[in-house]
Amino acid sequence: MYRTGIVTLSDKGAAGEREDLSGAVIREILEQAGFEVVSYKILADEGEDLKAELVRLSDEVKCDLVLTTGGTGFSPRDVTPEATLAIADRNAPGIAEAMRAYSMTVTKRAMLSRAVSVIRKSTLIINLPGSPKAVRESLEYILDTLSHGLEILSGKGGECARK
Repeated sequence: MYRTGIVTLSDKGAAGEREDLSGAVIREILEQAGFEVVSYKILADEGEDLKAELVRLSDEVKCDLVLTTGGTGFSPRDVTPEATLAIADRNAPGIAEAMRAYSMTVTKRAMLSRAVSVIRKSTLIINLPGSPKAVRESLEYILDTLSHGLEILSGKGGECARK
């Protein structure tokens, strides 16, 4: 079982003006897959607040996986990728690239995603889209491979090579 944090970035959600549907979809999918959700927060689109939360979830809570939703588009308030990269130790671009590639088979607008995926210490951090539909499509696409990556990252798994 992997310890997981979920962070929704939404000015309206943080102000209580909108229900957090995307974060709820993430929680539902993860819990059905056997992941333990140990933290669930809604933050306004503020880079410094997100950086502090990602550091807390990685360094203090010791999450294996942190998933963000929202803040990956072109709006001036969309700062999730920049905040995520700012606290990263290593880049893990293949995950975000795979989500974009898959999403391009659904909608050409996927090319507008600026989502990133990184590693901080032993925590994998992935930016997901902001809509419930896109969250479900993206997370369900990568979920089976994430477990293997988390095994390797945590030292519980071994070889990646195939015979």
